[in-house]
Amino acid sequence: MKVLRDMALLFQRHLVELLRNPVWLVVGFSTPILYLALFTPLLKQLAGLPGNAVLDEFLPGILSLLAFSTGVSAGFGTIFELKGGVIERLRVTPASRFAILTGPIVASMLMMFVFDAVVVAVGVGFGFTVHWGGLLLLAVFLGILMVITSAFSVAIALLTKEISGFAAVVNGINLPVLLLAGVLIPMSLGPAWLRVLAHFNPLYYLVQSARVLAGGTLTGTAVWQAAAVLMPLCALTLGWATSVVRRAVS
Repeated sequence: MKVLRDMALLFQRHLVELLRNPVWLVVGFSTPILYLALFTPLLKQLAGLPGNAVLDEFLPGILSLLAFSTGVSAGFGTIFELKGGVIERLRVTPASRFAILTGPIVASMLMMFVFDAVVVAVGVGFGFTVHWGGLLLLAVFLGILMVITSAFSVAIALLTKEISGFAAVVNGINLPVLLLAGVLIPMSLGPAWLRVLAHFNPLYYLVQSARVLAGGTLTGTAVWQAAAVLMPLCALTLGWATSVVRRAVS
């Protein structure tokens, strides 16, 4: 019960900070909408598909991109808290170290789901077909990936302890992970060697399952593969990140 109470307090604190930053909210809402408005026509011309088929492939990728980008950016807030002395003050509190890690993550996840809902609503206006069962299970997978990337990002921030080192790690990971996931363009359009490399990327499994689930299929091979990859990875990442947080605030 103490862990849940600590998580709730830290969740509320982080959520208030997010809502007090209108610039972050505007950028968070506008970025996925711009992807839909500006990139979908290009993909339609490239693939030679009708508009609805393009959205069925592209919109689940955008939802996966939101989960990944929301997660990896969590470490920037940790860096600012390190510089502002917040981490120092947490050392003298009895708050659970697991709650210190996960409370802010849950707050960011809530905002991510709000952005996801806006993206789906806009997609419906362009002809995207909603399959509620698939979207609900997809939301679970999106949340798991967001936890993985957020915990990893926070841990790297606490290990590097300064913005330039953290940014170098994050920027170095972003490009290969996104390209090998087929977020914007399906990996099926790439050569065989690129498709083989994609199987070493956890985000690839989320993107593949996202497209299957968005189409209304709940038990496809891609769905089981995503669960088999993401769930153990989430447990391992949370355990490692919690140990990093424990050392940082001990």
